[in-house]
Amino acid sequence: MTYGTRFKNSEVRGQGSEARVQGLEKNLNPNPYALYPQTGFTLIELMIVVIIIAALSAMVVPRLSNRSEQAKIAVADADINSNIGLALKLYKLDNGRYPTTAQGVKALLAKPGSAPAPQNWNGPYLETDPLDPWKAEYKYKCPGEHNPSGYDLYSMGADGVEGNEDDIKNWK
Repeated sequence: MTYGTRFKNSEVRGQGSEARVQGLEKNLNPNPYALYPQTGFTLIELMIVVIIIAALSAMVVPRLSNRSEQAKIAVADADINSNIGLALKLYKLDNGRYPTTAQGVKALLAKPGSAPAPQNWNGPYLETDPLDPWKAEYKYKCPGEHNPSGYDLYSMGADGVEGNEDDIKNWK
């Protein structure tokens, strides 16, 4: 009796194993269409996304371009009133006077050879050639027309024309 029970159990186990093997074979050889279901975006959906992105960029880009111009004005103002202004004050402290108009702000980079030659030049007072954010040289006059006891230092701004309202200067 024990032998028959074993036989029946092994027979049942064998049938179960075969069923499992057949199930694995089905998984190993699946329907190729089942692996790659037909999913994706329709042309209408893609067009709606493109229109939304275009609308958002049309609203954001003009705001960012205006900020860029404001940043350039702030950089020029900081150069005139802080960076180059401090370098000119250090030059005057060392030499007793500001560079002449002919010597210009180049006197802050290298010792000028033209008269009056500075006796105690301890430069360079600036690390790089001072250019405004629009890649033009700052204008320098000493003695200044607006600051007779000092100097006039200004940038002609974005338009590059002297005397307009967009000029950035060290006087009011």
